[in-house]
Amino acid sequence: MELKESLPAFVERIKKTKDAITNEEMTKTSMIMPFFQMLGYDIFNPLEFIPEFTADVGTKKGEKVDYAIVIDESPLILIECKSCNENLDNHSSQLFRYFGTTLAAKFGILTNGIEYRFFTDLDNENRMDETPFLVVNLLDMKDRDIQELKKFTRDTLDVDMIVDSAEELKYNKIIKDWFAKELDSPSPEFIKYVLGNVYEGTRNQKVIERFTPTIKKALQQFINDTLNSKITSALNSENVANAAQETADDPDNAEPESKINTTDEELEAFWAVKSILYGTIDTSRLAYRDTESYFGILVDDNNRKWVCRVIVESNSKHILISDANKNPVRYDIDTVDDIYNYAKEIKESCKKYIEE
Repeated sequence: MELKESLPAFVERIKKTKDAITNEEMTKTSMIMPFFQMLGYDIFNPLEFIPEFTADVGTKKGEKVDYAIVIDESPLILIECKSCNENLDNHSSQLFRYFGTTLAAKFGILTNGIEYRFFTDLDNENRMDETPFLVVNLLDMKDRDIQELKKFTRDTLDVDMIVDSAEELKYNKIIKDWFAKELDSPSPEFIKYVLGNVYEGTRNQKVIERFTPTIKKALQQFINDTLNSKITSALNSENVANAAQETADDPDNAEPESKINTTDEELEAFWAVKSILYGTIDTSRLAYRDTESYFGILVDDNNRKWVCRVIVESNSKHILISDANKNPVRYDIDTVDDIYNYAKEIKESCKKYIEE
């Protein structure tokens, strides 16, 4: 079975069982070993998938990495495991040590059964990079993640091809993370750089502080306007094509005109929320539904996973944001751009749906 076909069922199983898994051993047995089995490795063959692989560090003997995947009699991939309840941020040091003493190793994987961080030695040979070149969260999968995981399947594993693409993947992620951070909270250095291209006066601290909210808002509006332009163009093209097809199919059977009219302001609101949530969730999971009462923004196109509802009538504009209990909290706005003022609340609203 193709990885793309087997992954959805595997992820559903993870969602259902993760709350019952309380320690590292349970995580390895119930989540990590089945994952590598899905990638095509014989997890019961001690010549290919070796548990407690010895990776002695200097004079310290008996150091063992949780698993080593052996290809052509060489330990090519080292896997360090943690409980699914643990954050991986402070756990790469062990894998770093093991990688440096296992000269045949080309890849290190740090995982808690939900998140998989892939490392190699791009910066210095035989010395594991501090930054992973690929991070895959099974509960927030993207299509490109599946394509990268395919490269690690047993039948298609090509070390040279993975290493060749690893640098681009690594810096692609670093750049996107940096941009998302600057978009959310611009640094003084970034503000100073922008001002250097548009402002003729002295760029002192007072000027930087004065222009920070202006530049932040301008960036968000630019992204919003660009995305809105693209989606409006796509929707218009689709609507024209659909209307032409409906007329050709049945010119005498016109359906009653809908009272729902999705406005440009509502589409702008959708793209504003989408830009706010970039980096919080795979934005391809976001969708909107327009009703006669409100314009709803949802996760997975599911009404039970509503992030916010936007009302942009001529006499009243406000946004309802779902709280922790999915109750609406109202915030009045003057323009769609004011939605950015509630970025924190929108992110918190969305986070509760990420692992559902």
